[in-house]
Amino acid sequence: MQHPESDAPPARRSPRLSLAAAPPPLHWAALLALSVVFVAALGLLRLPAAVLLGPMAAGILVAISGGEPRVPRPAFFAAQGVIGCMIAISIPIFTIQKIADDWPLMLGSVAFVVVASNALGFALARWGLLPGTTAVWGSSPGAASAMTLMSESYGADIRLVAFMQYTRVVVVVLVASVAIRMWGGADPGATGMTWFPAVRWLPLAETAAIAIGGAWLGRALRVPAGPLLIPLVATLALQGSGLATLDLPPWLLALSYSVVGWSIGLRFTRPIILHAVRALPQVLGSILALIAVCGGFGACLTIFAGIDPLTAFLATSPGGADSVAIIAAFSNVDLPFVMALQTARLLVVIATGPAIARFVARHAARR
Repeated sequence: MQHPESDAPPARRSPRLSLAAAPPPLHWAALLALSVVFVAALGLLRLPAAVLLGPMAAGILVAISGGEPRVPRPAFFAAQGVIGCMIAISIPIFTIQKIADDWPLMLGSVAFVVVASNALGFALARWGLLPGTTAVWGSSPGAASAMTLMSESYGADIRLVAFMQYTRVVVVVLVASVAIRMWGGADPGATGMTWFPAVRWLPLAETAAIAIGGAWLGRALRVPAGPLLIPLVATLALQGSGLATLDLPPWLLALSYSVVGWSIGLRFTRPIILHAVRALPQVLGSILALIAVCGGFGACLTIFAGIDPLTAFLATSPGGADSVAIIAAFSNVDLPFVMALQTARLLVVIATGPAIARFVARHAARR
């Protein structure tokens, strides 16, 4: 493009792939095609979060290549509602009973992991690598999707939080895979997921009503992280009371994860990517330190509480309740104990996360 203020011929530039001049439908076509490729590739690696990580990676590539597809905000909020329902559905009643039965052990385990993770988040903020709220939410050991979605409502950079959370998911999954091989914990009876099971229309309609209605209510009432939390709480209440039977087919959950992944990935810019790359060594160091600390506490559970090593490792793992639940379901472990401890920690982090983020941000700034 010639600039009128200069008579000099335009500098010759090396060709670079760009979607800026392409029509909008091509932006979406590139996004969808890349998403399918990345999900398939990550699926081969058996990553539990492949249906979110793949679309998020595709969104990043499209965004930095000049593409500008935009996910409608109502679709983003509805997807959050579906994920809120998913988290609640993964907390069966027996898990709550398990927490009540073993509350001293649960309380000690949750407190230990939460304190360790927030200490690392505080260190990242004090070192000046990340803002305080972003460092705390990125280090929080709850469900990765929940922490990422909640962080934006409390002033954190959702892009960097997603980068930290899902980097930890990938590392924890890899470490857990090695641990399962070491202890022979793979479940030979585990089978692949059926993406399109027979539709149960009434439970599906009830789930959609809670997800969409709860997300809308959360936005209308301006509740922080309301599109995620209100459907989560509503699902727990209705499911626990027996007033509703919910159903989340895998295809709907994958679509919701894709919408969230696109929404996050398309917000990335080249400066954010460069900042994330610069912070990667320290982020990886903090992740490995947290895994080691949690593994040490898991060893204490094995020695003093008689829990088998793989169950203790997965129960204290900081990878996030959603990803750990999938790993545990395909392993020979005490699933109720793993889910009880992960669920208790998730609830504690959701309840205390905003206050801790404010505290860390305030004190880290007083360096």
